[in-house]
Amino acid sequence: MILAVKNDLSSIAPKLTYDVLIENQEDSTVKATLLSLPECQGLGATKEEALNNLIQLFQARKPEIVTLEIEPAKTEHPWMKFAGMYKDDPQFDQVLEYIEEYRRELDVEMEEYYQQIETKDKTK
Repeated sequence: MILAVKNDLSSIAPKLTYDVLIENQEDSTVKATLLSLPECQGLGATKEEALNNLIQLFQARKPEIVTLEIEPAKTEHPWMKFAGMYKDDPQFDQVLEYIEEYRRELDVEMEEYYQQIETKDKTK
């Protein structure tokens, strides 16, 4: 497995947006919870105070956001172990001939079937 961490430490940090759940508490306070990090909560007497406390708490954690690129492991297709397993079997050519003959028979049957349908449609 190959793991690559992308970390762009530019001088201007991009603004990030977060979904915040605002809840009025029974004791008349307001709780603001960062939905992506439910353990990160700010409390306050008002919505604005709770949000400001949440922002300060989040910034105090000094979060760092990185992007991981994980390359999947190279695996062989599960059917590849069967590829060519009958190439040296003396009956393999006979099996192929049987399949081809059966296919020709089915093609003839289907052609007859379509002709019957076409004939019925013309007689209506």
